[in-house]
Amino acid sequence: MVRSRSYIATPPGATIKEQLNDRGMSQKEFAARMDMSEKHISKLINGEVQLTPEMAVRLEMVLGVPAKFWNNLEAIYREKIIKAEAENAMDTDVEIAKKFPYSEMARFEWVPDTRDAKERVVILRKYFEIVELSLLGREQITRIACRRLGITERSDLALMAWAQEAKIKARGIQTGPISIKGLISVMPQIRKMTGLKPEEFCPKIKKCLAGCGIALVFLPHLKGSFLQGASFIDGNKIVVGLTARGKDADKFWFSLFHELAHIALGHVGQLNGTTENDEKAADKWASDTLITPQDFEIFRNNRDYSESSVIQFAYDQGISPGIVVGRMQMEGIIKYSALNELKEKYEIAM
Repeated sequence: MVRSRSYIATPPGATIKEQLNDRGMSQKEFAARMDMSEKHISKLINGEVQLTPEMAVRLEMVLGVPAKFWNNLEAIYREKIIKAEAENAMDTDVEIAKKFPYSEMARFEWVPDTRDAKERVVILRKYFEIVELSLLGREQITRIACRRLGITERSDLALMAWAQEAKIKARGIQTGPISIKGLISVMPQIRKMTGLKPEEFCPKIKKCLAGCGIALVFLPHLKGSFLQGASFIDGNKIVVGLTARGKDADKFWFSLFHELAHIALGHVGQLNGTTENDEKAADKWASDTLITPQDFEIFRNNRDYSESSVIQFAYDQGISPGIVVGRMQMEGIIKYSALNELKEKYEIAM
């Protein structure tokens, strides 16, 4: 028996059992008269197997109740099961949908704007391309490597919504075959772009990465996701999504190189997503790629953290001074309030 708020699906076996009770007939005798195993009869009565047209004919012979009656009873039972399960799934999904930043998603025009709870569920199911929102927890559906600042249930759902939009946007980007060697070979070229303006480096980076099978997508920050960037495999390409609006240049470049690190280190596409060690490894790879470790250690030991010294070091490294400042702040060499005039803030067109 399957129940929901509006439906009760009772198997035909309940009616068969009533017939047997009225006749004082045991299931063992009934199985013999039906020329079927006791195990199968038990499953039939408990609704564990389908009442087939052939079985309906046998029931007519043994119980004297027309086959048409049994076929109709089975059809009603199956229909009610579908309706009851659908209603239960809808109730569950309505609660899940409440935890999504739906209004913000609608403001970004990722989904149609509506306040109807069930309509939101249907829209979100289509948006995520799944039959039920509860499936979002399955590892096969969400294999995401990402950089974010906090993890909660709501942030997980916000991350999934953000990543899905990145996936949708990436479908319109043509890429070559995935090539990790190709990515590593273009890293120095991308690193040199840190001194350019967004309108200059964005198309260049996208072109470089597309040649390696990577689709780069920029999206607005979704509240509650604590997200800096994410990368994952979708079909025959790797998608890298970055939040960029109003972001400091050093954070932008670190986030980009962090996501590229996940790709270079083979973290993308793992069944269970990334581990804490994977995230630390990506952080180190990004830091060491942006600023040569040996050179940074020499600069640090010199203890000259003046503006002119930072600018000269950045020039020698061939990177933006803001990246050096961000690294110094992160490692506690200077306060977060120091040298911020060297840090540029990006506004990247979505």
